[in-house]
Amino acid sequence: MTTAISPRRSIMDISLYKGGDSTVAGQSNIVKLSSNENPFGPPDAAKDAVARAVHELHRYPSTDHASLRQAIAEVHGLDAARIICGVGSDEIIHFLCQAYIEEGGEVIHTEHGFAMYRISTLANGGTPVEVKERERVTDVDAILAACTDKTRLVFIANPNNPTGTMIGQAEITRLAEGIPPQAILVLDGAYAEYVDGFDAGAAMVEARENVVMTRTFSKIYGLGGLRVGWGYAPTAIIDVLNRVRGPFNLSSPALAAAEAAVRDVDFVARCRAENARCRDWMANALAELGIPSDTSTANFVLARFASEAEANACDDHLRSEGILVRRVAGYNLPNCLRITVGDESACRRTVHAIAQFKAGNV
Repeated sequence: MTTAISPRRSIMDISLYKGGDSTVAGQSNIVKLSSNENPFGPPDAAKDAVARAVHELHRYPSTDHASLRQAIAEVHGLDAARIICGVGSDEIIHFLCQAYIEEGGEVIHTEHGFAMYRISTLANGGTPVEVKERERVTDVDAILAACTDKTRLVFIANPNNPTGTMIGQAEITRLAEGIPPQAILVLDGAYAEYVDGFDAGAAMVEARENVVMTRTFSKIYGLGGLRVGWGYAPTAIIDVLNRVRGPFNLSSPALAAAEAAVRDVDFVARCRAENARCRDWMANALAELGIPSDTSTANFVLARFASEAEANACDDHLRSEGILVRRVAGYNLPNCLRITVGDESACRRTVHAIAQFKAGNV
């Protein structure tokens, strides 16, 4: 029996997203460095907020997220009315695709960009346009050359995942000024907190009508399990996005935890400093083993091996030692492994295991 039921054609072009592994058969003492999580977890204030929130689980959560938006605005010096909250920054990305892609509309992303740009584009009937980077760095000229009258959205992560590289303000400005008038530039700032003094594009949002910034609580705030993100955009775009946002898209515990976390600026500063210290140590230690990486501005290092076979063999050895990192062939980087910056002991354990692999003592 045949059926006439079928999905939108572009849906079947989506490859299922695969998160970083968290278990290895036969291993109990696991070091998980595969998902760019904060090894220190969330701040205590966020944990306490969740504990208090459980007493109100029979109540619907806020529909307008006013308290969280106000906290974000106060901490970052923004206009609360221009903030939207979602289930991770992934949902903000999806809102943008849902609201602004017509059938056949084009969405630009870079060759090593976050997988959700392509997934959300296809889910909404758009055409993803992959643009080359220059030595794993966003190439503004290549993006501008790829723009057409069908371009609706341009996504760049700055810092980028999984490369860890970023481009400067002058290049971002040139990109915002050069894209077609019907297009929106989306600056994904998931790792912005790891760059001291970086506003991730907030000032550009306030100065222009064609720029949107997205952020997340999943990385430095340690709230990946609660899934909270936010976006900052011109008023007209916020109005559009709120029309497609579900009224209760964030739970009460998630809202409470995110508000407490964003206000704990001392926690963020400590995590940023410790991440930079361990990241630099790990990158230098890997370089001494003959494994280069670009200067990372995020909470991971993209280790480059001589070949895909060597990268996979190293990953296999790390797994045998209970250490989980991320293969990134799906991001067009088959000869690389992305290694999250853990605490000092995790970083040292990982480098030691890689040194064993390189020495052939495996």
